[in-house]
Amino acid sequence: MSESVARVLILSAPSGTGKTSLAQALVQQVPNTVMSVSHTTRERRVGERDGLDYYFVGDVEFTDMVKSGDFLEHAEVYNHRYGTGRQAVLDQLESGNNVLLDIDWQGGQQVRRALPESLSVSMLPPSVEELERRLRSRAKDSEETIQRRMYQALDEMRHCKEADYIVLNDDFEAALDDLKKILCGQAEQTRPLTIDLQALLN
Repeated sequence: MSESVARVLILSAPSGTGKTSLAQALVQQVPNTVMSVSHTTRERRVGERDGLDYYFVGDVEFTDMVKSGDFLEHAEVYNHRYGTGRQAVLDQLESGNNVLLDIDWQGGQQVRRALPESLSVSMLPPSVEELERRLRSRAKDSEETIQRRMYQALDEMRHCKEADYIVLNDDFEAALDDLKKILCGQAEQTRPLTIDLQALLN
């Protein structure tokens, strides 16, 4: 591995790409690596823990945090607001920890403006058909929800070239290895992209 430098790694990908599982594996396998915990105004779901899954706050408190510049990035999704706390990320970096941010391309743009040294990765599925298959295999979403997620997925993927790196999740372990190399400063050793981006996004 290269020299130990604490990094911010932005992971952006549509639902169904496997981003969450890959991020969890990175945290488990790469020393001194943590997931950023976002603030949200949505209600806590069964089993979720405040401060571990999210920081659950009210809309007024969230607005005050925006006004105070407390967020590296923030956005509204499905009528709920989400934001990445600035100081928490800076504190982790100061402690020598890598910080993974699970956010969309718009949030990624905001973070990169605030922290230009951060790294960004766009995760892609092998094909649009495989992405739809993965979404349907969950067997928990309505047809309307699946179609909405597919529409959002295509929008997310169209911005993949804005990221520093593109990683294809056609094989979990290979994709995980690519992310490890990027995080550890060995991006030149990642797999070359073997798909036609234009064909994937059309």
